[in-house]
Amino acid sequence: MARMDLPRGHGLSMAGEDYLEAIYRIMVEGGDRGIEGGVRSVDVAEQLEVSKASVSKALSTLKEAGMVEQVRYGRVMLTEKGKVYAKRVWRSHRVLRSFLTGELGVDEATADEEACLMEHYLSEDTMDRWCAYLERQGVAID
Repeated sequence: MARMDLPRGHGLSMAGEDYLEAIYRIMVEGGDRGIEGGVRSVDVAEQLEVSKASVSKALSTLKEAGMVEQVRYGRVMLTEKGKVYAKRVWRSHRVLRSFLTGELGVDEATADEEACLMEHYLSEDTMDRWCAYLERQGVAID
């Protein structure tokens, strides 16, 4: 799929958002990998199935954007700005995936892949409106 320009309001590229989301997911879901001291670059590489060199390059961009910091032993931590952004991307992903599987009957693998694509193109306002709509329909949004 060809990359289109992201709508206004998105501060990172699709790839940047994917790396930020991966760091957040590891922190939230990763058990001992998501300790307070940050996450390892190798865990990000494994999550996204990319090379450590790709992670290193992406982290440089995320550092410049003020989204991450690298601390002792090279562990990566989200800044407050990064946490807010990553949490929003991950929320969008979960809502989209849930809608695709639950409401449209799309299989899990396809829904996950397509939610990952869609999350980058919807504006924050549209996603907020979608979540509010789903909540009015009785769908639990966390």
